[in-house]
Amino acid sequence: MIVAIGCDHGGFVLKPAVKEFFEGKAEVLDFGTATETPVDYPDIAFTTARAVSDGKAEMGVLMCGTGIGMSVAANKVKGVRAAACNDVGSARMGRAHNNLNVLCLGGRVISPDQARPILDTWCSTPFEGERHLVRVNKIAAIESSTFSTPGPGGEEGRVVVSTTPWCSTRSAWSATKTRA
Repeated sequence: MIVAIGCDHGGFVLKPAVKEFFEGKAEVLDFGTATETPVDYPDIAFTTARAVSDGKAEMGVLMCGTGIGMSVAANKVKGVRAAACNDVGSARMGRAHNNLNVLCLGGRVISPDQARPILDTWCSTPFEGERHLVRVNKIAAIESSTFSTPGPGGEEGRVVVSTTPWCSTRSAWSATKTRA
């Protein structure tokens, strides 16, 4: 098994425990950070989640201050189902009902000792499938319909987020068409 891991400065305190947990159980792909120096969590979340989405890792573990920011960012990657699970019950249900493939932990919420049983539960809980599979598939269908906006000629589009003092919009348009 291959596990992708990544953390920002807020989750760095958990990283040694996470790596130790997987020692002898899985190969670990480490996407940073290596110090407590502040970094932008979306960058770490994207590269780690992308490894899971691209099939380079079967699962991922992200760590930030609460786990929330990493989960929000990771869920922007197609095929990733991430959630902040800072307790054993959430980790169990996240795997059993939502088939989470990325676990997010909060270094300012839990200790390294608390992370170990959460990791153990998350890794050992099987996806229950059946009625939950129907729901997970619905999420995947929504994801497929919203992550790419076809242009008028059917070509793939892109989503652009513009933030200025007077305007904050999100618009999609064809990759071959420009706007003035």
